[in-house]
Amino acid sequence: MDRDLKLYVGSRYSIVSSIYFVPYIIFQLPSNLVLRRLGERNILAFCVVSWGLVQMAMGFVPSWGLLALCRVLLGVFEAGFFPAMVFIITTWYVRHEVQTRLAAFYVVSIFTGGFSPIFAYIVSLLGGRHGIPGWAWIFIIEGAITVAFGIIAWFYISEFPDQNTFLDDEQTKLVLDRVERDRGDSIPDEMTQRKLFEHLSDWKLWVYSLMYMCATMPAYAIGFFVTIILRGMGWSVTDSLLLTVSILFFAWISDKLRLRALFLAIQTIMTLVGLVLTGFSTSPAWRYVGIFLSNAGSAGSIPGILAYSSNNVVSHTKRAVSSAMIISFGGIGGIFATTVFRQADSPRYLPGIYATIACQVLLLLLLALMSLYFWKHNKRVFEESASAEVGQPEFLYTL
Repeated sequence: MDRDLKLYVGSRYSIVSSIYFVPYIIFQLPSNLVLRRLGERNILAFCVVSWGLVQMAMGFVPSWGLLALCRVLLGVFEAGFFPAMVFIITTWYVRHEVQTRLAAFYVVSIFTGGFSPIFAYIVSLLGGRHGIPGWAWIFIIEGAITVAFGIIAWFYISEFPDQNTFLDDEQTKLVLDRVERDRGDSIPDEMTQRKLFEHLSDWKLWVYSLMYMCATMPAYAIGFFVTIILRGMGWSVTDSLLLTVSILFFAWISDKLRLRALFLAIQTIMTLVGLVLTGFSTSPAWRYVGIFLSNAGSAGSIPGILAYSSNNVVSHTKRAVSSAMIISFGGIGGIFATTVFRQADSPRYLPGIYATIACQVLLLLLLALMSLYFWKHNKRVFEESASAEVGQPEFLYTL
């Protein structure tokens, strides 16, 4: 592919890689804002089918410019999927059930990622059939599978609890009553311009977003280092299975103990240790361990931050805005990574490693700031409720 499309010329590869993130960032919030109006099933199925078609088209591009255009379209259509799924999942469960569900959803991509190199290799063996190179067959076949899944998914995608059609009235009431007792937002509120600006002006939203950006940075660092360090060992299915166990364990214990910040801190420290090993160890074995720790820590922090933020948000409109804005900062992390990990710094990429380590330190500082703020708020609520004779207790943040 690099040779056929001349991606090695100048900055073409970097342009094709980073241009995807621009529409991915821009279209996340608008997509979540129209999700309920246009229908969750319609939006999600449309996104999947559309990016599958674009992926198929990437198998036929004759130049790097058209490949870049396809990457832009891919960013447009993928933008609405992940924030919509997070939004929907968090409306179905009480606060201390959310992270396990988000982690289970997230690890599907990790698990399938363990098989994708094997599948891609098998498909690439078709290279030359009908005059189509192996890399193009990968795009075409994987795109066709994606389209098929998108069509099938339309019949099975769950909608918001108050709109669902697969539960009877009594079961729906049970779900809504649990959510109402937990955080008091089972019934959706209507989005207005005033509410939108009010939600966007909440400083906590931007702190969550920065935390999410910091958590996604190591994934891009690992992407640069794997080929150099592993030298053909690859990222095996076994590695992917171990990674999913780590993510699910931290999600389960976080829900079980009703603690978010503590386990986020542990996973961030795991990421830090892994980055140090990866960037500065001279032993290939220890650098491999570093890759695993970095991947496990950062991948576990992603659903952890999404659960941490969703636990401390009330109302459907704010949940729609927060999930979109937070996840969009993952795209900003992607652009940041392509800037600090420069080909000129190969093979050690030290500026990129330093920047990624700094992001993890920033994540820990922001986490400490939020935890202190939430603790002080909860302490005040407990003190006021102890002296009050009647009244509904104020909302308590999840620490």
